[in-house]
Amino acid sequence: MPETYSFGVDPISCHAWSKDRTQIALSQNSTQVEIYKLTNSKWALLETLAEHTQRVTGIDWGTKTDQIVTCAADCNAYVWTKQKDGKWKPALVVLRMSRAATCVKWSPLENKFAVGSGARLVAVCYYDKENDWWISKQIKKPIKSTVTCLDWHPNNAVIACGSSDFKARVYSAYIKEVDESAPTTNWGTKLTYANLLQEFASIAGGWVHGIRFSPSGNRLVWVGHDSTIYVVDAAQAMKLTTVKTEYLPFLNVLWTNENRLVVAGFDCSPIAFDFDGQNIKFALKLDDSNGKQAAGAKPISAIKHFQNLDLKAGSDDSIETTLSSVHQNSITWLACHTGGPDKCSKFSTTGTDGQLVTWDTK
Repeated sequence: MPETYSFGVDPISCHAWSKDRTQIALSQNSTQVEIYKLTNSKWALLETLAEHTQRVTGIDWGTKTDQIVTCAADCNAYVWTKQKDGKWKPALVVLRMSRAATCVKWSPLENKFAVGSGARLVAVCYYDKENDWWISKQIKKPIKSTVTCLDWHPNNAVIACGSSDFKARVYSAYIKEVDESAPTTNWGTKLTYANLLQEFASIAGGWVHGIRFSPSGNRLVWVGHDSTIYVVDAAQAMKLTTVKTEYLPFLNVLWTNENRLVVAGFDCSPIAFDFDGQNIKFALKLDDSNGKQAAGAKPISAIKHFQNLDLKAGSDDSIETTLSSVHQNSITWLACHTGGPDKCSKFSTTGTDGQLVTWDTK
């Protein structure tokens, strides 16, 4: 059974775990980031990070450096470092963005991080010791709309981003001032900074909401508002595999190992799919709260779902207001809880219902 914790009724827009998973940083659709610690199965508020002036849109907690990076609609990002007295101190990041920051992610070595923006760009940031601040280099072309999501390749030098122009792109994020040497990768050979290595279009034309590299870095998955799952395999000459599902749109995606991925979104339940290199196949719906799941069962379509709601409203005075799923509203964020990138045995979800839920992939 999944473990469920409630943080009230306010939506949780994003969350990130500390290295030992005893603390969590989250934002409830506000200008603040709250850090909680789990004690006796209850979450106690430790500190509130209140430097942003508009809604926080992204959080990532580095497991190597123990630093937290946040971004917000105020066009800013901050790197938070824990002091000896236990307080968190923000460091300035020179983003040079004219529109809201939308997402943020540490690189695998945590010597860089990337920030997506509504200004149609990705800013790759690294620390400048001489001036004691974080500076950025921007990736712009040929992005034509808001960058909604991003992820780093395991080699620390390649980055993927999805945007609302219906495209998923792979770029070189190799920076000579930070990286020792340019690694080899199946995604492209010319690793000069900001070089576009690959570009893929969403066939059905949906905004890209979530994107992830597989643990090996050879596979890239993205999901979006067209309810389609896309997987590109760089080891198979950029072979693109897709599956159009009958679920409501997905907002995020996570690999639990090299062959299994979990998607979640407006259906309020995480759903697992398997990819064998040729096909993407439904595996199971992890939320079986009503005990009616059957492996491979055909999901109800979006239009049928709303038709059923319309019929109930017209024929029954006692309208149900509680869903049969654990989450009572859309799932906005997925994060690995236990295990590494190649074997995530437990992951967590947060949503607009104010709940945090941890799921066992077994």
